[in-house]
Amino acid sequence: MDKRLIEGRVPKLLFSLAMPAICAQLITLVYNLVDRIYIGRLPDGAPIMAAIGVCAPVVTVIQAFTGMFGRGGSPLAAIQMGRGDHGRAERYLGASVTMLIATSVLITAGVLAFKRPLLLLFGASDETLTFAENYLGIYILGTLFMQVTVGLNYYITTQGFAGTAMLTTALGGVMNIILDPIFIFLLHMGERGAALATVISQAASFVWVLFFMFGKKNRLRIRPANLLPGLRTLKDIVVLGSAPFFMNASEGLLTICFNRQALHYGGYVAVSALTICFSIFEFMLMPVEGVAQGSQPIIGHNYGAGRTDRVRETIRLASAVTLAFTMAATTVVMIFPEAFIRIFNDDPELVSLGGRMLRVYVGGLFVLGLNSTCQQTYNSLGEGGRAFFFAFFRKMVLLIPLLYILPAVTPWGLMSVVLAEPVSDLMTTAVNTTYFFGRFMKKKLA
Repeated sequence: MDKRLIEGRVPKLLFSLAMPAICAQLITLVYNLVDRIYIGRLPDGAPIMAAIGVCAPVVTVIQAFTGMFGRGGSPLAAIQMGRGDHGRAERYLGASVTMLIATSVLITAGVLAFKRPLLLLFGASDETLTFAENYLGIYILGTLFMQVTVGLNYYITTQGFAGTAMLTTALGGVMNIILDPIFIFLLHMGERGAALATVISQAASFVWVLFFMFGKKNRLRIRPANLLPGLRTLKDIVVLGSAPFFMNASEGLLTICFNRQALHYGGYVAVSALTICFSIFEFMLMPVEGVAQGSQPIIGHNYGAGRTDRVRETIRLASAVTLAFTMAATTVVMIFPEAFIRIFNDDPELVSLGGRMLRVYVGGLFVLGLNSTCQQTYNSLGEGGRAFFFAFFRKMVLLIPLLYILPAVTPWGLMSVVLAEPVSDLMTTAVNTTYFFGRFMKKKLA
């Protein structure tokens, strides 16, 4: 057990764990942002940007399985470490490693076998299909590197090594920034170059993670005896990981619905603008996710040790920090929406349309700091069912139906499609926070 997590001052602990996690989250986003920024400068930048947006559901499926076995297992390991049961914590690690490798192989084979029909299903058009095939055919080869790296990084963070986790993503991020212009422009590989740069960068992070996990500093060992997961261990991970899995997998379905509706109401330029909106929205939420990840080992270890007073203090502090950030971020984007679009592309039509779409799209962002803290806390306390319910409520009950209902009952066309996001964000946060602070905390942390 790390006594620092049990005895240290909560504000200092949260800061020390959240800052590297925030940096890691931001660097992770560099993989996508740098690709899109460079690609936006190509002569065919707009259709290639749309093509990468069409590939996004595959990326979210990869992230879904990573979340299931990384975010599903690491909080359980933290709780067991807090209780002093190191052996059981390592069994969760071993099971996660096996499942991360197995699912990455299956995903890679499936996508390579059905690449074209998948892209057509995801909303590819005549203008974007070839670009999407070129990009995805190379990008998917890095699935194993990505899943194992990110999945094991959760276990590194849960031990309190947030700085090491940050270095994992920093290594890949910096390499991606360096390699992208070389492959895209110098070697004239275009979208293929962007994908290849990403795969090489992921491979470098993969090697770094393995060095740490088998090194002397790491407390949780990958032992051969634990690589064949027991049913109970696997069930625990899947139950808790179902919420992160669903949140990411449903994001893929959501992206498909968004892309097809945007293509219907605004053509491929609207899909390009929507892809940029997704990137900016994700960028704004990365610090929030970093704070949530930083709070997870504090909550897990202290809950396992019976220190509910420190758990409550951590939740209150994380809520205040994330809410303040999302309110500030929303204000900035609302005032300067077109400036954010120009980061990716300066085509006048795309900038004008994207600016209007972005201002609507981020309309509910200001409250999502609270919602994210609630979701992460459910997982940190082993309450995956509640996290799953609110993820399902936001995506399936509200957002996807609203994507089709709002354009049918309002006269705003494409903007009605975009409006579905803030409406669902506001409604979900209202319901989730009312339950979390009104009932859950009183019952769980009595």
